[in-house]
Amino acid sequence: MKDDREEKSRSEYDRLLLLMKEGDREAFRCLYEETAKSVYGYALSILKNPQDAEEAMQDAYLTVWNQAERYHSDGKPMAWIFTITKNLCYMKLRRQNSQNGVSLDELREQEGGWEPGELCDAIELAPEKQVLLEALKSLKEEERSIILLHDAGGMKHREIAELLDMPLPTVLSKYHRAMKKLLEKV
Repeated sequence: MKDDREEKSRSEYDRLLLLMKEGDREAFRCLYEETAKSVYGYALSILKNPQDAEEAMQDAYLTVWNQAERYHSDGKPMAWIFTITKNLCYMKLRRQNSQNGVSLDELREQEGGWEPGELCDAIELAPEKQVLLEALKSLKEEERSIILLHDAGGMKHREIAELLDMPLPTVLSKYHRAMKKLLEKV
């Protein structure tokens, strides 16, 4: 049953993208409403800043709209959207890091996390959110990505495994291990 729903949403996203090729704005609106949460979660897992993630998500959907005619249906419409999002996020990181004198490779090697001060401008932090953000900060990059993609982005573990190019059991074990760490901190 679950696989049927995933297949149905994939074919629906494919259909919407094909309608967008013809300039259908309603199809774009529907695609956005159905996928924005996942795209935002993915961008947030890369950029670690809500404001930057929101900006990258908007740029990604603008690109999806403008490049819809280049989309070729292969049964994986979200992979196409996530590839666009990932590329935009990395371009943003490159720009930020070239201004700071840090290379993208150096950034990838760092296990950085969110700083509460960076988030204050983007969201109003309740004490519970601060505790959660500190707990997320303690996770490794990969664990944080899996948690955010699943819980904030609403993605299925199978989709995360495809996106991150990992075996499903690895994603599941990392997810459960990370959740255990979070629960210990919270």
